[in-house]
Amino acid sequence: MTNTQDHITVLRVDASARKNGSISRDFTNRFIDTIADRVDVAILNHDTAEGLPFVDEDWIGANFTPTDKRTEEQKEKLALSDSLIADLQAADVLAIGVPVYNFGVPASLKAWIDLVARAGVTFKYTENGPQGLLTGKKAYLFAASGGTQVGSAIDFAVPYLKHALAFIGITDVTVIAADKTAVDIDASLQAAEDQLDSALSGFKQAA
Repeated sequence: MTNTQDHITVLRVDASARKNGSISRDFTNRFIDTIADRVDVAILNHDTAEGLPFVDEDWIGANFTPTDKRTEEQKEKLALSDSLIADLQAADVLAIGVPVYNFGVPASLKAWIDLVARAGVTFKYTENGPQGLLTGKKAYLFAASGGTQVGSAIDFAVPYLKHALAFIGITDVTVIAADKTAVDIDASLQAAEDQLDSALSGFKQAA
């Protein structure tokens, strides 16, 4: 992606339980700080580690009730989902921190996906299958793992997120991976640095 816009909106989504010492948060910070020096950036922040509700029976009932027939309680039940989706719709770029926990994504990040993947809002069903409605966006996944190699047969985090994003229309996805840090942290961080530099090259330097 070569950015040609003078202003972009970035939606940052964090998921690491660590507020300090998190590799995924660190690379996401550096990505956003660098592009903010190059273009005018508005940042929307969601830290899923601070807690998101899980989808429950009442939420499902509200979601499948036609908009014009929802009760006030149902509207309130969907209010957080509506807000998260509004930020997603407003974003040009997504920067998602992806710590790999036990081969998959943290439960809080899965909860975020469940809240923003809504039929008729972020995707729709057609005679040719589901169609994502959030097109024209770019996503960056900042993945970090101790022992799981990103993209390997035991990585159920990054492929899942790429599929979930594509399902809602976001197919342009770049992965910056600091994986297997428990094996060789220096090599892992250097590889991620190189990937980050390559990703940042798509954003023009300020004049």
